[in-house]
Amino acid sequence: MLDHKGFDLWADGYDKSVGLSDEENTYPFAGYKDVLGTIYKIIMEKENAVVLDIGFGTGTLTTKLYENGCTIYGQDFSARMIELASEKMPNAHLYQGDFTQGLVEPLLAQRYDFIVATYSLHHLSDEQKVSFLHELCNHLNPGGQVLIGDVAFDNRRQLEQCRKDVGDEWDDDEIYFVVDELTREFPELSFKQLSHCSGVLSIPARI
Repeated sequence: MLDHKGFDLWADGYDKSVGLSDEENTYPFAGYKDVLGTIYKIIMEKENAVVLDIGFGTGTLTTKLYENGCTIYGQDFSARMIELASEKMPNAHLYQGDFTQGLVEPLLAQRYDFIVATYSLHHLSDEQKVSFLHELCNHLNPGGQVLIGDVAFDNRRQLEQCRKDVGDEWDDDEIYFVVDELTREFPELSFKQLSHCSGVLSIPARI
């Protein structure tokens, strides 16, 4: 697993490496643009949305939202990623912190219309995902959503088939979403598959 230093080193070439995987329709970033585009369209349906992005990286998605009137909050554990994103979004509220330890203090004081995590929460164990997602849901405004774009599968069988197909390219340090297992904790969760290995999960605010 990459630590914050690893992500600092990868930051400047991140968008290029992601784009190459997406264009070639290969694991792990096949469908990347569709994933980000789907989330973007959902958020833009609400005018002047307040958005928290967990693991925002270089700000590929949040910059577009920022440019179109959204108020952006974010947490990432790479100082270099934050530096790159801040250049694009000078008035965004971006904080450094390890989300395996939860949200940093300034973000706990806010509520959000959307909480977004794209290709970041696979660094959490299945147990950590459940705990963190419950925490995030507690910070949604009424009518809000948690939107997760990531490597994800409807069931464990599909995940294992992808692992077999990918072979040595499979990253054993990353723990991907298995939707039918997660719905046991979040029965209101919905999932839209956008490639052979990715999609968008949505968890609405609790009533």
